[in-house]
Amino acid sequence: MAGTFTESRTREAFPESPREPDGVPAAATSALLRLDLLGPLRAARGGLPLPLGPLKQRLVLAALLTRPNAPVSLEELTDAVWPDDPPRTARKNLQVYVSTLRRVLDPRDLGRLHHGPGGYVLHLTADECDSLRFDELARRGDAELRAGAPCPAARLYREALDLWRHDPLCDLAARAEVLRDAVARLHSRRLAVYEAWAEAQLETGEPAPVAETVGEMVARHPLRERLRSAQLLALHRVGRRTEALAAYDDCRQQLSRELGLEPGAALQRAYRSLLEDEAAPRTRGAPAGPRLLPPPLADFTGRDRETEEVAARLGREGGPPVLLTGPAGVGKTALAVRVAHRVAAHYPDGVVAARLCAEDGTARPWASVLAELARALGCPERLPADREEAATVWRSWLSGRRILLLLDDAPDAAALAPLLPPAGTAAALVTSRGRLPCLEPADRTELPPLTAEEARALLARIVGRDRVEAEPAAAARIAAAAGLLPFALRAGANRLSVLRHMPLGRYADRLEQPAEALDELASGGLGVRSRLASSWHRLPAPARATLYGLAALPGRAFTLLDAARALGLDPRGAQRALEELIDVGVLAAPDLPEYAASVPAEYAVPEPEVVAHAAGPWPGRPEESDHYELPWLTLLFAREQAAARGAPCPA
Repeated sequence: MAGTFTESRTREAFPESPREPDGVPAAATSALLRLDLLGPLRAARGGLPLPLGPLKQRLVLAALLTRPNAPVSLEELTDAVWPDDPPRTARKNLQVYVSTLRRVLDPRDLGRLHHGPGGYVLHLTADECDSLRFDELARRGDAELRAGAPCPAARLYREALDLWRHDPLCDLAARAEVLRDAVARLHSRRLAVYEAWAEAQLETGEPAPVAETVGEMVARHPLRERLRSAQLLALHRVGRRTEALAAYDDCRQQLSRELGLEPGAALQRAYRSLLEDEAAPRTRGAPAGPRLLPPPLADFTGRDRETEEVAARLGREGGPPVLLTGPAGVGKTALAVRVAHRVAAHYPDGVVAARLCAEDGTARPWASVLAELARALGCPERLPADREEAATVWRSWLSGRRILLLLDDAPDAAALAPLLPPAGTAAALVTSRGRLPCLEPADRTELPPLTAEEARALLARIVGRDRVEAEPAAAARIAAAAGLLPFALRAGANRLSVLRHMPLGRYADRLEQPAEALDELASGGLGVRSRLASSWHRLPAPARATLYGLAALPGRAFTLLDAARALGLDPRGAQRALEELIDVGVLAAPDLPEYAASVPAEYAVPEPEVVAHAAGPWPGRPEESDHYELPWLTLLFAREQAAARGAPCPA
């Protein structure tokens, strides 16, 4: 009684800090509840674990979670807790367990867990329960597949499958048949989603993830023909044909031995496809062309629209080079590799990638790159030392062949000139930090930074969804501080994945310190500063001079008038200097005037005063109020470089 009286008086004395019956501050009870059953049972609110009590109470919760948002009868709960011999007090004990769970899960008693006509109902949303989230993602994947979009479908299915940490309720299921039945249903659903993912993934032209994971699923379900079909196709398309043939033979024998059946139509079609692809190179009298591409990134996130667009352009015969542009670290190479894997089947004579710049950013000699490509593709022609003659021989050899060249990190259009194939069956996919205005004709795609949602998803894939969901605001700050650039996000996320003890908020604090950000965005050999240094050294001297001047600005957002004052130029001269930065891929083109509402307050700059310049009054043309935004990390690096020269820069 004394304890109760003290608690009551404390609430009266401090009404601004009410506390709930379980001792949790009221502010905390509004934090996101999370219940997970795709693995050991666990519960958390706001990222902090919740006490679930003794074994029987956890069994009650597990039974309720097998049918969220639907009634679970007292009989089913009784069977889950006492499968053999329930006591006479079972009903009363269940009421106690439910009452305790109600206080733990919903301290404000807002009806999350209540008793209705059919039994007890636990109300949850897809954001609060991993099995509901799994079903929601799978349904969205189904919808994308029906709409003919395998890339987003595969991504959604994969996100659903990644929610599985272990066998569902693996710490409790063995104790009750009702739980074992529910787990069996979940496994069946998982298998169907995995098969849908494997088929969608194969449609994207990237079979490697399927080939790497399908063996584990086949070991669990050796007679599942849909799964075996995916296994055959994946192994075949990654070049593991002997294993594909052995997998078919193993399945055929098991079906005959255990069921007395022959393989079904779908599995036989996959087998015939394998045999026909095997015979085709022998019919032509030559082996299939080489596939010399880097592996696609396992954590590739987003870019569905760009992937579809670029793949469609490369699927058309006779088109111009396809050009991907954007600043360093925006993910051009990752997207190009992903697309090249996807469309490789359209280029049976070979798909080969070559870098046009060395790691330090210097351009490689054209003769070296051309010789590398010729060797990779088996070109028997002797290439002359003269640039134009070599280009003529190269194009003549490519003519009529279905070959895709991935020319990565082109420094300028001149470096591409001797390498590009002639119009016809061969194609080129080019990435460059600059816009290459002299490369005409070309199908151009400028790659922007990730969206905030894509950046959050990438961070979650590397550091773990639980950590990101526990600190969503901090995750958003990390993404913003990394400029929404995939390279910078990976560097920071890899660092966080090692520093498991570090809260995301603390790491975000570090990134928001200009003097520390570039040091923090590094993990092992993955460092943003070295990537920026490579870009810096390949910039033309006038572009570097412009960045030295812009480093003195207080933030990354500025107008043409701000730039003119910082550079000591008239507006026309400043505009030419900024346009050069746009051409080399350092600066984005001016945004619309309403952009200012989206600039974070800490990076915004006050509206400039229109003052007279030494050379006379500012002309009043509208473009002089254009708004620009220098990438945050580029600005920090420019400040470092300016400081090394002794120039004053903002703190």
